[in-house]
Amino acid sequence: MTAEQGGPADRPAPRPVLERTDLHHGKIWDLVSETVDLGASQVVREFVDHPGAVAVIALDDQDRVLLLRQYRHPVRRELWEPPAGLRDVDGEDPRLTAARELAEEADLRAATWDLLTEFHTSPGGSDEEILVYLARDLSEVPAAERFTREDEEADMVPVWLPLDEAVEAVLAGRLHSPSAVVGILAAAAARDRGWRTLRPAG
Repeated sequence: MTAEQGGPADRPAPRPVLERTDLHHGKIWDLVSETVDLGASQVVREFVDHPGAVAVIALDDQDRVLLLRQYRHPVRRELWEPPAGLRDVDGEDPRLTAARELAEEADLRAATWDLLTEFHTSPGGSDEEILVYLARDLSEVPAAERFTREDEEADMVPVWLPLDEAVEAVLAGRLHSPSAVVGILAAAAARDRGWRTLRPAG
């Protein structure tokens, strides 16, 4: 490892796709099968073709993070999660997607936005990527402009948790949402480094 390399870093490395078949077209994502040329062999891989998502770690002036309790049917659990949503508007800046989700799910706006981190939720079975933003300098959306939440979002319960307590909840195994786990730990690590690791939200 050299100083210029800075250690291991993931990199794009696409392999030739010889054949692609749509196995199922879903409401939000699709299931596809691809035959991939790995050089020494060809393999068939089935995976979820996902539009991607954003998550928002909203941090108030008391160093508290906002979490929302939401029912997630595939795991049959109510999970504590940060505001989040799909990147399902073609061509939209993901920071604007994050701002919309923060307003719709938490009735909040933020004057300061930074990119905390990004991750693939399950790279062996999905191409979903989540961009995790840090939102600060918060204010409430006026009552007349608030979004009417439906379905699972209608019963979301908010809680403001001190960031250090949120970290303890992650390490104790009490939080299981990947965006919560990654976002909380990334926010605490960035804070402990004087926020110098933050990247532009654009």
